[in-house]
Amino acid sequence: MREDAVQRNRANGNAPAGRTVIVGDVHGCRDELEILLDRVNFHTGDRLVFAGDLVARGPDSRGVLQVARRTGAIVVRGNHDAKLLTYRDAAREKRRPAMAASKSHLALAASLTDSEWSVLETSSLYADLPEHEVRVVHAGVLPGVPIEKQDPKVLLHVRTLPEGTLWGERYAGPPHIVFGHNAVERLQFHAWATGLDTGCVYGGKLSALVLAHGQRVPQERTKRMALLVSVPAARVYYDPITKNPT
Repeated sequence: MREDAVQRNRANGNAPAGRTVIVGDVHGCRDELEILLDRVNFHTGDRLVFAGDLVARGPDSRGVLQVARRTGAIVVRGNHDAKLLTYRDAAREKRRPAMAASKSHLALAASLTDSEWSVLETSSLYADLPEHEVRVVHAGVLPGVPIEKQDPKVLLHVRTLPEGTLWGERYAGPPHIVFGHNAVERLQFHAWATGLDTGCVYGGKLSALVLAHGQRVPQERTKRMALLVSVPAARVYYDPITKNPT
């Protein structure tokens, strides 16, 4: 959130405290993130949580990491965040990374400062928000498997189960899981899961779920929709067909 807006909200006394703002995949879209935080009237008493993939493909990954650091956000690790860490570790150990290295990811990894790396280093594979009965993961879970026994690859990458069903359709909570990663499906509403990746970097929107202090995620779709705030992307930053920046 821009500092002038923070000061204005404090002066006006119109910024409710104690909320939790969970944001879907940002992918370097800092301008849209700043607009989203302004739109939800983000206040220093609120808590910001990222559902992963803060970086890569968009125009200002470093700026997004700086926002996360400035706000003291809780950061759940996404597959692109994990990829950067893998590249950096391989470079430090002078070995070939286990996964293919794209030029854009390598260039981004080379540009990050120690403080920006620390945001990714201290991220976690999931975050529990017990006051909301919510768990935040990047991609999803295998239904019926305790969280401590979930394969990290599942938490970072899963979209569907082997039979092709969206994992959220089979998951039965509690807790309610809020996730990102699957921009193809856009917003997802399942009984016990909500997907927030609305494809900002692909020209879609950046979306957040805003929960009041102690609020649970409603089961009813219309009530859940009322807690969502989205801002449109300024343009298409990355073409998913050609897999190139635009």
